[in-house]
Amino acid sequence: MTTFIIRHGQTDWNAEYRLQGQQDIPLNELGRRQATGNGLSLRRLADDLSAYQFVCSPLYRARETMERVRVAAGLDPGGYTIDQRLKEISFGDWEGWTNAEIALTTPEKIEEREARKWDFVPPGEHAESYEILSWRVGSWLKELDRPTVAICHGGVIRCIFKLTGTLDKSDAARLDIPQDKLLKYADGRLEWV
Repeated sequence: MTTFIIRHGQTDWNAEYRLQGQQDIPLNELGRRQATGNGLSLRRLADDLSAYQFVCSPLYRARETMERVRVAAGLDPGGYTIDQRLKEISFGDWEGWTNAEIALTTPEKIEEREARKWDFVPPGEHAESYEILSWRVGSWLKELDRPTVAICHGGVIRCIFKLTGTLDKSDAARLDIPQDKLLKYADGRLEWV
């Protein structure tokens, strides 16, 4: 069973290195091109797209990416479902801020996060660590029972690397997640394609 996992295309906040978390930020022009390019790649790499289920984070940047991927792959843009478990990690009060801005007011929190990034919970109601996020991502992974295309977020993909045993938690938390490649999960292995 093959699963293709795709990070949403770039947003202006990505370009500015702002912590987006669960804020509903739209794609920018580069992000739209990345989504279309990923759809063309999917069309080339997947054997029979009609056999795949398509599932997406509820956040707008992921849904816009999904619809552009599907159109570029020759599919109806609306043929997908939403799964709340694929929503990005919540950065709590830090959403919308850059690390540099946070460091101006609470440098000790940035140092604490860097020292234990996987388990660190930012300040604010509903904030999550990668460990907390991995609980819902793990639940989703366990339910995969057919070929799937999923559009989600960098934090979710970091959790997938940890949950599949591909990386330890420290390396997974620091992994750079591209927005212009597909992550293929098949036979227990992850690879960028």
